[in-house]
Amino acid sequence: MLNGDISTVPLTNLIEKMNLENLTPDVDINKIELTMPDINRPALQLAGFMKDFDRHRIQIIGNVEHSYLRAQEDGIERMKEFLKTGIPCVVFCRNIEVEDEIIAAATEAQVALLRTSKTTSSFMAEVIRWMNVQLAPAMTIHGVLVDVYGEGLLITGESGIGKSEAALELIKRGHRLVSDDVVEIRKVSDDTLIGMSPEMTRHFIELRGIGIIDVKTLFGIESVKNTQQIDLVINLEEWDRDREYDRMGLEEHYVNYLGNNIVCHNIPIRPGRNLAIICESAAVNCRQKKMGYNAAKALYDRAMANINKTQE
Repeated sequence: MLNGDISTVPLTNLIEKMNLENLTPDVDINKIELTMPDINRPALQLAGFMKDFDRHRIQIIGNVEHSYLRAQEDGIERMKEFLKTGIPCVVFCRNIEVEDEIIAAATEAQVALLRTSKTTSSFMAEVIRWMNVQLAPAMTIHGVLVDVYGEGLLITGESGIGKSEAALELIKRGHRLVSDDVVEIRKVSDDTLIGMSPEMTRHFIELRGIGIIDVKTLFGIESVKNTQQIDLVINLEEWDRDREYDRMGLEEHYVNYLGNNIVCHNIPIRPGRNLAIICESAAVNCRQKKMGYNAAKALYDRAMANINKTQE
């Protein structure tokens, strides 16, 4: 398990993802890295107020900012000065026409000018949501992530214990593979962890004795998924006859990833145990608890009521 630092996002990824038009082809966009998930609409900055200005953010100009610049006699000069502040890029929304002087000034300052046809508000929301995922704190763990009945099951355990085989059986039963062997986890909010697969191994499973299989090719596009929220951890371990295992489930056990506690069940492995059914039952039980029903507590309450009735 290796904790990862907050990463950077190449500007080229943003351009490709948001289908942006590059107005400054002479700017080397391959060297520009984005480090902040937040954006900025430079209203006060265009008016000359630069205190507390974060130059690392994506700058977005909509109709309001553009109309303000056009209304000023020195509007183009103000924009030229703004481009000298070390910002990574400026995105013009609503297909705003950009003056040649501004494009030339941006090229000289090596600031990328980009354009989209989307409205300013919708583009801002889309960029913030995407950037928060891309720049979220991240880590990589050894395991298998499967979407089971809409619940993200992260299956962990020692190498060779049967994680991939359990995932394959779940896929055959109609569930969806997210990642095998290596799972990248990103903390997209205080309550949410998202798991995904490295691009290199996406949609592949390794089965000892057989080799690599392509899940999407064998089982169809409906058998795979690119990302999934992690709701539950199933940790597979060798059966130990001297160990007492939880048989009621009244107390939850957790594993911590990136500061978030995720419910974890330790499942002992013995010949003949159907791991796929166990995983499905765990996923359904997890969903029931989210909806307010706890089977273990219901049984406990029933037993206590029986005892109290007997004592009367």
